[in-house]
Amino acid sequence: MARLADRVALITGAASGIGAACALRMAEEGAAIAGFDLNEPPPDGDWAAAAAKVPAHFMTGDVRDEARATECVAQTKERLGGVDVLVNSAGVAGGGPVHAIATEEWDRVMDVNLRGTFLFSRATLPTMLEQGSGAIVNVASVEGIEGFEGGSAYNASKGAVIVLTRNMAIDYGRRGIRVNAVCPGFIETPLFRDVFETEGLGEVREAIREAHQLGRFGRPEEIANAAVFLASDEASFVTGVALPVDGGYTAGHRFGVAKLMGLA
Repeated sequence: MARLADRVALITGAASGIGAACALRMAEEGAAIAGFDLNEPPPDGDWAAAAAKVPAHFMTGDVRDEARATECVAQTKERLGGVDVLVNSAGVAGGGPVHAIATEEWDRVMDVNLRGTFLFSRATLPTMLEQGSGAIVNVASVEGIEGFEGGSAYNASKGAVIVLTRNMAIDYGRRGIRVNAVCPGFIETPLFRDVFETEGLGEVREAIREAHQLGRFGRPEEIANAAVFLASDEASFVTGVALPVDGGYTAGHRFGVAKLMGLA
């Protein structure tokens, strides 16, 4: 049987990248899907492929909008019958050294990445509490686990998402609700390309690729696979976890010794 059969998954940031990949994988596992994003999904992307497989409903809006979050959950329940899984995938990049980052930029990154996760979790939790079950998967980052030069706002927002995840796991575990975070390494998404394919960042991009022990960047579907696991009954004893899916990025560092041993 499909791992998410007879369930409804609500996914933010569902138009592209990791969110769209989550929608497709969850649809493949039998879940009806609701998507939310600032933009409409492309007609030939993962969301469209997912919507062709299962009942689906897509809404546009800003995850920072409290009223829109509440309305999104209400529409999902009305159209699809409930909310069993929430994937908070909407996010933006941004940052800079603290002395140079504008307050407006700090607020933008924190509001999308952290406030958006909070608002959609808060809007969804009453439904999960009423039914006595649910799974929330927050998309954090390896940059929420360890620092990354120039990443002040982004790192702070994703670190906060991880701690929020753990707090919600504590608060709601006895009510049948599991809350986990998946922490991607550097994944080839439109957001990644917008940042690292700009002029002058070629060497930086290569250095980051080399920092992954598998020697490559990740793919959105590899993060979606982890999200499906965390949302499914296969993870029924997993809550409060920040799961790195990072090609070994957080495993440690390479200094050339493996090459001397004939391993690289």
